[in-house]
Amino acid sequence: MQNSDQPTTNKNYTGLVVTLTIVINAIIVAIFVTPKLDTFSHLDLTVLPMMNAIFNSFTFIFLLSALYFVKKRNFTVHRNFIFAAFTTTTLFLITYVFYHLNAPSTSYGGEGPLKYFYYFILITHIVLSVPTVLIALWTTVFGLTNQREKHKKIARWTMPIWLYVSLTGVLVYILISPYY
Repeated sequence: MQNSDQPTTNKNYTGLVVTLTIVINAIIVAIFVTPKLDTFSHLDLTVLPMMNAIFNSFTFIFLLSALYFVKKRNFTVHRNFIFAAFTTTTLFLITYVFYHLNAPSTSYGGEGPLKYFYYFILITHIVLSVPTVLIALWTTVFGLTNQREKHKKIARWTMPIWLYVSLTGVLVYILISPYY
């Protein structure tokens, strides 16, 4: 009889997880240090940040739904909502990279306490988004390979951090949207 924490496969996913984490985070860094492309300068790209916020909103909702269903012990629906969250996160990443490759950065123009709130949200969002890639991938690998104890242990960290990153992504958009 198989132990519940035994992997369903002996495949080692370390290389894939580490490579994806490095590549995704390197792409994000690269778009801020490389010159902007001129290819799409004739288009109004300001709709893309709103799409990013929509994708982040759906990610947040999907993660909350996944959390609800795992608490109800409906693991199939939980898994489907996690896949949905990865899908909207991937769509976010695509539109985010495309926008920032082609559009100049937008500065926050507010003053007073709201300015400090905005920068707190922005900085914590950025700092926590970096490890979210790694821990979300590992959490998923442990879940898919039936390593339940490892999955539960890391998911206790992954879920709140990923929820925070998704929610603060929406807040950053709401706070900076008047300045696009």
